[in-house]
Amino acid sequence: MKAFISALVLSAFSVSTVSACEPGRAELRGEFGSASFTVELADEPEERSQGLMHRESMAASAGMLFIYERPQRATFWMRNTLIPLDMIFLNDEGVITRIHENAVPLDETTIDGGPNVLAVLEINAGLSGALGLSVGDELRHEAMPQNLASWMCG
Repeated sequence: MKAFISALVLSAFSVSTVSACEPGRAELRGEFGSASFTVELADEPEERSQGLMHRESMAASAGMLFIYERPQRATFWMRNTLIPLDMIFLNDEGVITRIHENAVPLDETTIDGGPNVLAVLEINAGLSGALGLSVGDELRHEAMPQNLASWMCG
């Protein structure tokens, strides 16, 4: 079963060979290799409050990228969220600081991403493990502060 999931994940993601960020894409890299997701950006308070609520599905290579105005403690819950998710918490350099796997749909338990979170990438549950993502891996996206980014666009 794990081999099937890995094959599905690898076929759903494009490996990044482009040096510039593409609009609407978040790229991840680390010891696992690289992966690219088509993302919706939630960078306004209303968009962050709504998140992925009430959606019944999401493409395997899609996600939502939440970006805050400044690093802060970020907490999430799954109220009105129907899709099981992995939440990837990032600092202002775009470095993964925490991964919460398999958030349970409709669960109102607080998921604490910790302090100094600037961004959170939500993807379908199980993908972070299938890809082999880990703390210390990097994300880049055009909306991340390029002057601090450990992996810059362009």
